[in-house]
Amino acid sequence: MTNFIKKAQALSIYTQTLRRDFHMHPELGFEEIRTAEIVAKELRALDLEVTTEVAKTGVVALLEGAKPGPVLLLRFDMDALPIHEETGAEYASQNPKRMHACGHDGHVAIGLTVAKILNEMREDIAGSIKFIFQPAEEGVVNENGMGGAEQMIADGILENPKVDYALALHLWNEKPLGWLGIGTGPMMAGAEYFKVTVYGKGGHGAMPETTIDPVLAISEIVSALQSVVARNISPLKPALLTVASLRAGEAFNVIPPKAEMTGTIRTFEKEVREVVIQRFNKIVENTAKAMGCEVEIDLTCISPAVINEAEITAKVQKAAQELCPERKIDTGNYLTMGAEDMSFVLDQVPGCYFFIGSANAEKELNYAHHHPKFDFDEATLSRAVALMAGAAMEVLAVK
Repeated sequence: MTNFIKKAQALSIYTQTLRRDFHMHPELGFEEIRTAEIVAKELRALDLEVTTEVAKTGVVALLEGAKPGPVLLLRFDMDALPIHEETGAEYASQNPKRMHACGHDGHVAIGLTVAKILNEMREDIAGSIKFIFQPAEEGVVNENGMGGAEQMIADGILENPKVDYALALHLWNEKPLGWLGIGTGPMMAGAEYFKVTVYGKGGHGAMPETTIDPVLAISEIVSALQSVVARNISPLKPALLTVASLRAGEAFNVIPPKAEMTGTIRTFEKEVREVVIQRFNKIVENTAKAMGCEVEIDLTCISPAVINEAEITAKVQKAAQELCPERKIDTGNYLTMGAEDMSFVLDQVPGCYFFIGSANAEKELNYAHHHPKFDFDEATLSRAVALMAGAAMEVLAVK
């Protein structure tokens, strides 16, 4: 395992250069044309079997080992966010209102470096490795209503050859450089999007008795929804229901004919999800009816929860312990209500999704993900490369 650290450190300039280039040229979901071209070029230089335009801008490369064995998928997301960067870094975004504010630029650079290292080890690999460079992880959907992972699965990334195991990582600014989060079971929440439209009867604000006020009705709905998690879910079971936007009317003296709200539901367990959704629907429907309004509910699953399989996670933990014996690895139930579409892969293939601490408060590199000043300590890149490469070899040793 120490060889992976040495190899990663030897390639640190390569990794950093790629990361900074991607950071300067961020592209949104399903628009990662330049990024995909660079990824494909780097992978073809390794003589790998490369397929492009998977899920429009995704790239897939197959590395076949010298010995027979399982097929392991390694996934790296590529897309940026519609945020104006405020870091002031020398490698800051050159694309207006586009920014790598979640670390995906680092993920792509890590993936390409891992491919470089593992390609040199073909003779030692028992099995095959599919490198998946995925578009549109950040909630963007295409004309089919699918995000990047879902569309890549629809385009066949789990077949030909059939994938047996899967790994993915995330640089994590919620934790400091050196921290590793590698746990069994739930890691990231399943996410639902909802839009509720309440229809009433509009009219003059000075004559409310002639109207059916959807603003009042939606206000009552928002208030009542606060009871769902607080009173229907055990305090020992994480769940979240957030109303994030409200829209109704435009004039100060007119009661509008309709009001809208949007928000999200986050859960980890299927049973909890079912209870929250059932209570959500009943409260919205019955409250609107009680207020004399009609209601339309649009509730869409964005992604299921990210759940790590025990055997594969144990392999990743073993690789981490051998690579970093001095570090304390968080193997407990570290949870985040953030969502991640790698869950669509892990729903079908046993695997592990793990976090690598990337924040450095002393350098003021500790802004949260999706913040316009987000940036991470690049010292984490080589560590992530070594861990992903080592974990891949450990997983391919699964008997």
